[in-house]
Amino acid sequence: MTTSLLTQLSALAGEAFKALDLDPAFGKVVVSQRRELGQFQCNGALGAAKQAKRNPREIADQIVGQLDQTGLFSELSLAGPGFINMRLNDDFLTGHLAELAEDPYFGCRQDRESRKVIIDFGGPNVAKAMHVGHLRATIIGESLRRLHDFLGNDIVSDVHFGDWGLPMGLLIKEIEKGEPDLIYFDSDFSGPYPEQSPVSVEALQILYPAASARSKSDPAFLESAREATFELQKGRAGYRALWQHMRDISIAETKEDFDLLGAFFTEWKGEADTNDHIPVMLKRLEAEGYSELSDGAVVVPVKEETDKKEMPPLILQKSDGAVMYGTTDLATIEQRVQERDPDSILYVVDARQSLHFEQVFRAAIKCKSVRPGCHLEHIGFGTVNGKDGKPLKTRDGGVVRLRSLIDDAIGEARKVILEAGMSERFDEAELDDISRKVGLAAIKYADLSNQRMSNYVFDLERFTKFEGRTGPYQMYAAVRIKSMLRRAAEQEFSDGRLIATADAERNLMLAIAGLQETVTAATEKNAPNILCDHVYNLTQEFNAFYHDCHVLGEKDIDIRASRLRLCAIALRQIELVLHMLGIDVPERM
Repeated sequence: MTTSLLTQLSALAGEAFKALDLDPAFGKVVVSQRRELGQFQCNGALGAAKQAKRNPREIADQIVGQLDQTGLFSELSLAGPGFINMRLNDDFLTGHLAELAEDPYFGCRQDRESRKVIIDFGGPNVAKAMHVGHLRATIIGESLRRLHDFLGNDIVSDVHFGDWGLPMGLLIKEIEKGEPDLIYFDSDFSGPYPEQSPVSVEALQILYPAASARSKSDPAFLESAREATFELQKGRAGYRALWQHMRDISIAETKEDFDLLGAFFTEWKGEADTNDHIPVMLKRLEAEGYSELSDGAVVVPVKEETDKKEMPPLILQKSDGAVMYGTTDLATIEQRVQERDPDSILYVVDARQSLHFEQVFRAAIKCKSVRPGCHLEHIGFGTVNGKDGKPLKTRDGGVVRLRSLIDDAIGEARKVILEAGMSERFDEAELDDISRKVGLAAIKYADLSNQRMSNYVFDLERFTKFEGRTGPYQMYAAVRIKSMLRRAAEQEFSDGRLIATADAERNLMLAIAGLQETVTAATEKNAPNILCDHVYNLTQEFNAFYHDCHVLGEKDIDIRASRLRLCAIALRQIELVLHMLGIDVPERM
């Protein structure tokens, strides 16, 4: 296993500072922002000089003298008041990259212990078609799942279905209103019930808005829905059977959307799975003094003395006995801890839910629902907006369905491919496959390349371009390398030992070597945009290398063999990072 270049160089510089009786922390090395001066730089001499009351350039000169003795540098120089610029010896750089390339994970698993991580994302609801609001939760959540899987963590991904509470009661009563003679509404009948659902998923998506609207104008209907919700949660057989039908057909529908987006879940649990645990939890919290009554409701106070903002208590049970989302979320945490004993539980949910999760997490810690050391985090994100800067809507002002968004992206990708004349070499099946992969790459990269808390404008025409910071651009770089390697195989060219003869080669090697810091930063910040930046930089460096350096046309056999190997390593890393972003690369385009 190979320690990253920045870690190795920082350790060397740290030892040099230590030898001068200065803090080794001043030896931190970073990638140079001015490539003409060096590949790396260390600016610690300025801070060290201030602390030691010495001349910074004098300190920097002594550090350079010590680093020069390691034999790892082809060039060491000083700039300004004491900035140290470094350029690596080619043998050290190529040796480092060769060692990294032997590892399937490019050194990213080094010194990492496997952790058990639960990622809660997706969040679809019974009877509701997935819409644009589910796009970011799914894409970001799946990328983080793949990132943690790459690191060797034990991952549980839970879609956590919205399948309980008043919406279910509203649906039950709306269905009953239209078909009162269905066996599910006969309180004296206990089964068996039909295997076939009496309603389709399309019907549910009409029934729920109608029921919701009716509940706002008809108090009697709303009260009947509340009563139905109560009876459902208490286990009324007919309601449970009807609820199961609604849940099953809704899951089947949403699975199609998730499959299109390449999202994988190990569990398809939901709020309903907490139903039996909630009474046990409420009893414990009361017995141990964590909950209290407030205006007839059961609450857990979560306000702290240091709070500078309003922090309401977490309501667990309303005065009428109904439980809240906070109740099911707290019960879910308890169940996950009891069943899985995770090190972390991550919730990929809209940033507008931040107060809710802060309340739930505080309650979980206060009520000892989690063990000390279990990390709870809400991974929020911004909205997907239209070109008017407002949340994306259909032309008639409705919510954009996720499936139509995906179909539009695939259609736009196909249009771009046809206009570029790429389609002439492909049959219909391959053209469909390429269009699907390009379309999904376009929307995924466009979403993930933004800092996740930022809002962004959805612009398919821009996202599907094969240039700039787009998914298709990154994808095309990988396809170009695949094509080159196929031609090399046809000409029976083989790869060989890495050597460096041009700056474009060195720059590409350094870009590949930067994956370890990238993965660490993306994991610590739960930020897929850092992965996007890395793969963009990598494809930029590859394209510069491809422009400046002959590969198949290189006459020197050793140089050609080295460049072929470098291309293969670059391809493997590009595809690896794109996979973490949920992007699949076709064999050709």
